[in-house]
Amino acid sequence: MSTDDFSEYVAARWPSLVRSAVLLGCTHPEAEDLVQTALERCLLKWGKVQAADDRDAYVHRVLINTFLSGRRRRWMGEKPTATLPEPAGIDHTTSIDDTDAVLRALDRLPSDQRTAVVLRYYTHLSEQQMASVLDVAAGTVKSRLSRAVKALAQDPDLAELRGSR
Repeated sequence: MSTDDFSEYVAARWPSLVRSAVLLGCTHPEAEDLVQTALERCLLKWGKVQAADDRDAYVHRVLINTFLSGRRRRWMGEKPTATLPEPAGIDHTTSIDDTDAVLRALDRLPSDQRTAVVLRYYTHLSEQQMASVLDVAAGTVKSRLSRAVKALAQDPDLAELRGSR
């Protein structure tokens, strides 16, 4: 087992994996924690991950399974804190509304449809790769994507977003 190979993989895929986790419904800090946990699991089985036909699909499957099991186990409500973190120095207000509209629209989708949208349109996995990641038939992937795209096309927040362009 080569930890150098694992380190190179993590360095190359970290931003994409974190963005996938955010699109699945995590805050940025939660996404980083989720990806770290998923990659820890992959490191323990790195030989198996390397031997997989599609390493990215394998890692995304671990990421999604980790996400789903974490959501089942714990309450994700507000957590009180004595001090608030300092705001970032960069002003991102121009994209906040667009991002919020997309995230709210994704959040209204059922979990299986949201996962399919993220895997297909963000991570650019093929239908066959998605079927492997989700452990379902390719026809099921197509059905989930079709329903999700239809729901997103009818989403009022996204309609406003399309109308403002």
